[in-house]
Amino acid sequence: MKQTVWKMGLIVCICALSLILACAKPPTQEIANAEKAIADAKAKEADLYVQDMFTKAQDEMKKATDLVTAKKFDEAKTAALEAAKMAQQSVTLIEQNKQKLKEELEAMLPNVQKALDEVKTLAATAIKKKAFASKDELQSAIGKLELDMTAVKEQLQAGKIRQAVDLAKSLAEQANAQKQSLTDAMGQQKAAKK
Repeated sequence: MKQTVWKMGLIVCICALSLILACAKPPTQEIANAEKAIADAKAKEADLYVQDMFTKAQDEMKKATDLVTAKKFDEAKTAALEAAKMAQQSVTLIEQNKQKLKEELEAMLPNVQKALDEVKTLAATAIKKKAFASKDELQSAIGKLELDMTAVKEQLQAGKIRQAVDLAKSLAEQANAQKQSLTDAMGQQKAAKK
């Protein structure tokens, strides 16, 4: 009798264990939903305008797939659901962040134009004083800066705000570097004449 109860208990345990294992399946639907949410967010440019949240969504997605590989399906499901949620939230913030960047760019453009004008003035002075070795090289550099400024304005009009901001920042750095180079060249010429 004891042996029969023991065998029955063992059979019940084996059945219960196999039932638990049979129920644990990879969260394929949740992962597919998360992948779609991330793809949709990227298509709407969340990766450009809500970078932090979009990156976190991608990280959660990677975590979910890693957990599936480790056969931790419940944790994978949670991570996939979180990835989808973050991707969807990032989409809701795109326009707001895009508008902030546009305002930042519009505030930045007068300063960039001023730096470009200062470069032109310094270049004219440097050429006049023969403080710069190559007039053609200097004119080419200024032409590139002017083309970049035109590209910034075109991107702004086309609604490519992130690209316009990145180019404007680069343009400002280039203009400041060119100003410094011209100032240094004229300073060296002045020191050499003394």
